[in-house]
Amino acid sequence: VQLQAFGGGLVQTGGSLRLSCAASRTIFSISDMGWYRQAPGKQRELVAVIFSGGSTDYAGSVKGRFTISRDNAKNTVYLQMNSLKPEDTAAYYCQAIRIGSWDYWGQGTVVTVSS
Repeated sequence: VQLQAFGGGLVQTGGSLRLSCAASRTIFSISDMGWYRQAPGKQRELVAVIFSGGSTDYAGSVKGRFTISRDNAKNTVYLQMNSLKPEDTAAYYCQAIRIGSWDYWGQGTVVTVSS
């Protein structure tokens, strides 16, 4: 199973980016999909999750600014990030998980927010 994350880059404070992560067709629709991030010297933290049924949850630090969504027809999960802040700078990782069955991670895509 491969997860491919895309969309990172350099953006100014207040700007927007959209991250994408594509997963294998066979698992995507029945996986919970998450976005995590890890800043230099810090632990990896959950940013947002979208469950297989479509419900979502967010870290408090991004609530109201980030939106996670999924397109099961394209086997892709998105993270729309608006009003970016320097503290959002991190490597962002996507995860496909089904409790008790699998837990897959994609490679990171780096987001840098300049002040």
